[in-house]
Amino acid sequence: MQELKDTQSEADTRNISIDRVGVKGLRFPIQIQDKLNRIQSTVATVSLAVDLPEEFKGTHMSRFVEALHQHGPLLDVHTAPSIPRELLGRLSASRSHVEMEFPFFRAKAAPVTGREGLMDYVVRFEMEAEAGDRLADFKLTVVVPVTTLCPCSKAMSSYGAHNQRGIVTYSVRFASRPVWIEDLIDLVESCASCSLFSVLKRPDEKWVTEKAYENPVFVEDLVRNVALKTQSHSAFSWYRVEAENFESIHNHQAYAVIERDLRS
Repeated sequence: MQELKDTQSEADTRNISIDRVGVKGLRFPIQIQDKLNRIQSTVATVSLAVDLPEEFKGTHMSRFVEALHQHGPLLDVHTAPSIPRELLGRLSASRSHVEMEFPFFRAKAAPVTGREGLMDYVVRFEMEAEAGDRLADFKLTVVVPVTTLCPCSKAMSSYGAHNQRGIVTYSVRFASRPVWIEDLIDLVESCASCSLFSVLKRPDEKWVTEKAYENPVFVEDLVRNVALKTQSHSAFSWYRVEAENFESIHNHQAYAVIERDLRS
């Protein structure tokens, strides 16, 4: 069989290295192991990249997809960081980057009637590895919808107060042992005026409305609440919490963010 020309391995004379080169927007079926050791099937949107030294013309795109298939479909926070290490070897790179974003579902019972429905959350794994380092950097992000009720509106109004749905984007790095996705979701939901539910009957709706009214939080309160709970937890070395409230009486969003390195 005639040997085919390997154009990617040819020399490049422009003397410009590339920080990241690879594939993105790749959809891949994965299975996530949850806290109860159940397997959840979902679909991830994946990006895989490596650095490219200035002397090489191109990278070998097929090897990224091969590395993903080689790893297998079962992922959790313990096993996913092995993927960027796999890329280093396959592509003879000094740095690699992997990002996976996927919907994650939880069965959640309504607060009064107990009617169960599925809530969906966005989860993101971001991983980087460098040649010579034993461990890959791993950042876990959960995007959690919540309810917030305005303390100012409640304080000024003779009756009622405006509330809104908000989105909290919460990212962590682990200091020691990983924390389950469900634990991060629970932490965020406990810091809002009330959590969301997919199924609510009338007694549940009354409970949710009153719970939010009795627990008003500004967007500033929301990120500070998450920050306090994170900083009291020894499992984390870094965090970033970002909250965005879709105001019900304004045509704009209220926004706040806190980012801290806890290693010091």
